[in-house]
Amino acid sequence: MRVLFVLFLVISTSSIVVAAESHVQSQLLRIHGSNTVGANLAPELVTSWLSTKGYTIVSDKMTAKEERHISAMKSGNKLDVEIHAHGSSTSFIDFAAGKTDIGMSSRPIKEKEIQKLSALGNLDSQESEYVVALDGLPIIVHKNNPLAQLSKDTVMKIFSGQITNWSELGLAKGTINIYARDDKSGTYDTFKSLVLGKKTPLAQSAKRFESNAKLSDEVSKDPNGIGFVGLAYARDAKVLAISDTDTRALIPGTFSVATEDYVLSRRLFMYIPEINVHPLAKEFVKYAASAAADNIVNKIGFVSQQISGYRVTIPEAAPLEYHQLTTGAVRLSLNVRFKSGSIKLDNKAVRDVERLVKYVQKNPNKKILLFGFSDKHEVIPYISDSFSVSRADAVADYLSKYHIHPVRVRGYGGQLPVSNNETRKGRYKNRRVEIWMM
Repeated sequence: MRVLFVLFLVISTSSIVVAAESHVQSQLLRIHGSNTVGANLAPELVTSWLSTKGYTIVSDKMTAKEERHISAMKSGNKLDVEIHAHGSSTSFIDFAAGKTDIGMSSRPIKEKEIQKLSALGNLDSQESEYVVALDGLPIIVHKNNPLAQLSKDTVMKIFSGQITNWSELGLAKGTINIYARDDKSGTYDTFKSLVLGKKTPLAQSAKRFESNAKLSDEVSKDPNGIGFVGLAYARDAKVLAISDTDTRALIPGTFSVATEDYVLSRRLFMYIPEINVHPLAKEFVKYAASAAADNIVNKIGFVSQQISGYRVTIPEAAPLEYHQLTTGAVRLSLNVRFKSGSIKLDNKAVRDVERLVKYVQKNPNKKILLFGFSDKHEVIPYISDSFSVSRADAVADYLSKYHIHPVRVRGYGGQLPVSNNETRKGRYKNRRVEIWMM
């Protein structure tokens, strides 16, 4: 009789376990793409987001190289998050194959990718494209290298193999050893786009790396080494100041990257489909692009979109009125940017102005100044000046809806470029509105 009771108890207990397991509801959220975003930032954002939703992390492990799986539970509900960080291009490849719900990219989506993925909607729309952080590509060398700065043109000649010895730059003889990210990397895509261009190949002698961290560590051990990485990965290497045509040499720092004034600055993106979006994908990317994620972005080593005021040195070439108006003022750490040939804000700018409204509302006694700029190739000089004024006016009009009225709204045309006007991306950066506060 006792044996029968024990047997009945074992069977009953097993049935309860099976029944309990059968009632566990499981969801999978797949996040694929950029190693820059996916190596550290995305996992931190995921765990923080899950915590805010009341989930408990039950497992967080690497399942393969650059692949991570996070499992969490809440009230009998299981959520698995799959993070594959094999490079920005893989996010759009996996979208096409139906293998991901969110794409991570350290470069903007390309026109050919938008067309290929048109079945998912317009992936460069405001509903699909989210900037989650800002990054600057540091050009790094060994800490004992005496160089302080380089022009972007010189960087191009080094990485394309046109300059092969440090003696050509006035230093002691030594073969220049080049370190670069691999072809799947959005970091490499950005470097190629900003530095090499379409027609200039990377030197065949370059050593290629899937990982930012590994590349940086190798440069820091090589006195003749030079490389490029994401901002969070300079580590023990020395960072050089970089200039462009008609621009000042700048070190990639919090302010110069936040404003995108640093010539090799870039945006880090997450993309979701417009059509048939995963029910949790939109919730997550909105969290990742919100103020709630700022501390995580900063902790990882990237630059968040949190607004701060900075005392900055005014360029000597600035107009006299600009000098006068900015005396005693601080510049805020964002530039509002626009689509080509228009006064229409880009996707990031729309959210930036929303952040600006909240920032100003917290500082009600401060006065706002708006200074618009254009690129010098926008039709003719008169139209260029007109565009710069119209862009500043567009931001002022938006702020006025919230009863925020700037005390000065000025346009300075193509003056004070922050990038090369001879390139499409350079002209895009020069179309901006600076925000000052006093």
